[in-house]
Amino acid sequence: MKSIHLFFLVFLSFTAWTQTIHKSYIPTKFPDRVILGWNSNDAATTQSVNWRTDSTVAQAFGEIAVAEGSPDFQRKASKVTAQTEKLNVDGKTILYHQVHFSGLKPNTLYAYRVGDGEYWSEWFQFTTAQNTAAPFSFLYFGDAQNDLRSMWSRTIRDAYSKLPTVDFMIHAGDLINNANYDFQWGEWFEAGGWLNGMVPTLASPGNHEYFRDIKTNKITLSNHWKPSFVHPQNGPKSLKETAYFMVYQGVLFVSLDSQMANVDSTKMNEQAQWLEELLAKNTEKWVVVFHHHPIYSTKGGRDNEEWRNKMEPIYKKYKVDLVLQGHDHTYGRGLNMPLGTSRKYPDGPIYVVSVSGPKMYDIGLQDWMDRAASNVQLYQLISVDNNRLTYKAYEATGKLYDAFDLTKDKKGKNKLKNYDESLPAEQLDLPAGGREKLTTDQLKLYESRFEQYMKRKNGGK
Repeated sequence: MKSIHLFFLVFLSFTAWTQTIHKSYIPTKFPDRVILGWNSNDAATTQSVNWRTDSTVAQAFGEIAVAEGSPDFQRKASKVTAQTEKLNVDGKTILYHQVHFSGLKPNTLYAYRVGDGEYWSEWFQFTTAQNTAAPFSFLYFGDAQNDLRSMWSRTIRDAYSKLPTVDFMIHAGDLINNANYDFQWGEWFEAGGWLNGMVPTLASPGNHEYFRDIKTNKITLSNHWKPSFVHPQNGPKSLKETAYFMVYQGVLFVSLDSQMANVDSTKMNEQAQWLEELLAKNTEKWVVVFHHHPIYSTKGGRDNEEWRNKMEPIYKKYKVDLVLQGHDHTYGRGLNMPLGTSRKYPDGPIYVVSVSGPKMYDIGLQDWMDRAASNVQLYQLISVDNNRLTYKAYEATGKLYDAFDLTKDKKGKNKLKNYDESLPAEQLDLPAGGREKLTTDQLKLYESRFEQYMKRKNGGK
């Protein structure tokens, strides 16, 4: 009886705690969770914004003007009516609003705000893309997922402080841990804060953005995904706003929905066919693909074989340059090339798996990996300038951890330059308590892989 009584005390305490968390993210008339995105493949003349309010807001708007040093720019602002949809959250009706600004000037700084005419957000600013190929930079984050307010916040904030002029952000899935837990979405938005309203977001869903609907018994996208984000609706018909493409200043970016591909083979085939058709007519110099499940895993015992067999031949055929992924809660960067061959001229894309949140797994140290990390929160800053792509991975403290350049010649062939000599020693220790969680056989396997990996990195010595 005592144990049952204790269980209920713990349960009630947990329930009270979650209710407290929920209350802290209750919406009001004032806009919150403001986030930039695009609803079309036109970053030069359009920009979209999503935000949230309580159910008492009768109508919502966005106001926009070319930004000026003088505060008088407000007088020149034009008003655009927003689209509004309802979302039931914990038995309460919440309103999500979306406004699309169009007819904008390329490479121009704009100021905007959103609200109902009386209750407004602050004025945010963004810069439209250029309408031709030009240098730019973007941030890429692996799984945030856990302890978003307390631990992931430092990663995204340090990332922005590293290069405040970054043009947009990519999230490779598992932004949160439980698909429909509103307080987790609240923490995710709080961690990014005003940055989400200044720098556009492109995101792919992970397995944690999906849940099993008890009514239909089907794996279903989070109720929060489409109301919270705005993505180009140019992908496969059944995967609107999870699989899509975006062209930004000479680079083709493609989001794929690996979770639905792994759940439903028809969704995998549909995406493969769509991707091949898209890449076959692509004229951009660089191609970056991002999705949640890795083509090659960094964790022992994980292998997305069907996904790899379907997608990698397409990546190689159409010369995809970079594939950004998550899911495995460790870091790995490398190539699918036979050991012992020169990796100076990549035969296929550079694959990256990364993690930005605090949840960590043991690392597998697979043969495809040229650089690895265990138990480290990371973010990646990637810049493109004509025929050069520069990649840098930083720890959440701002310390450079990994870096390479890809240089593309006139025939489209890439040359890889690593910066191993200027980088710190690889951090490959298991997470706290990691050794204790492994069986004797698993520990032996890990130690064997560690020895093989270090021998390969040391040139066989």
